[in-house]
Amino acid sequence: MTIRLSAVLGAFTLAASLLLSNTASAQEQPKAAEAAAPAAQAPAAAPAAAPAPAPAEAVTKETVDNPYGLTALWGQGDFVARGTLVILVVMSMGSWYIIITKLFEQFKLMKEAREMRATFWKAGSIDQGIKGLKDGGAFRFIAESGVDATTHHEGRLTDNIDLNTWVTMSVQRAVDNVQSRLQDGLAFLATVGSTAPFIGLFGTVWGIYHALTAIGIAGQASIDKVAGPVGEALIMTAFGLFVAVPAVLGYNWLVRRNKVTMESVRNFGADLHGVLMGRSISKTGL
Repeated sequence: MTIRLSAVLGAFTLAASLLLSNTASAQEQPKAAEAAAPAAQAPAAAPAAAPAPAPAEAVTKETVDNPYGLTALWGQGDFVARGTLVILVVMSMGSWYIIITKLFEQFKLMKEAREMRATFWKAGSIDQGIKGLKDGGAFRFIAESGVDATTHHEGRLTDNIDLNTWVTMSVQRAVDNVQSRLQDGLAFLATVGSTAPFIGLFGTVWGIYHALTAIGIAGQASIDKVAGPVGEALIMTAFGLFVAVPAVLGYNWLVRRNKVTMESVRNFGADLHGVLMGRSISKTGL
């Protein structure tokens, strides 16, 4: 009886121990699964945290040609429109060339006037004063003309002209020659200033005529069809004014500067005439 009781107790004890071991292993498996789950998610999250960079899109700039500019006006214009533009360009280039060259000549003549006042009247004689003037200059030309008039007053025709009048005429012709050289090109500026606006207006009228003709043929009178051709035609008027305004301003400015410059030339001619006549009187003993 005692043996059976001990056997039953031993079997119960073995069963209890097996049950406890199974329960502990069952509790450890969920914990291991929970511990393994973050470890498995960590590698998967790592690639998601650093996505692959998207390829950069190429930046392209679209260029749109202006259909209403000067290039379009030249390309779409006929020989009359192109000829008008060429004439205005030639007028503009000629005007600026004359303005620049005439300013250079005026500066050079003013410099010669300063040198003349500093050296000529302080010389011992007229011949020495002439040698001190710039070779080929306006003042030397006037002085040599006056001296030649006093030394070459001979011939039957000049016998009827007294020396005073002969020298006066020679010096005056030299002064007029200098003035004529200063005024060269001013007529071109005046012509450009007075005609360039009308040439540009002619180009505008011609362009509007062709624009309206093209619109009538196309049968479309919307603002986008009218504004372009008419605007191109109006460029001609603007270009004509662009050519005329500098020519007019340059003409007035050069004329004013010529008057100031010629005052020095005329004064020199008058003083030279007095000196030459005084030398001639002293030589004749009158």
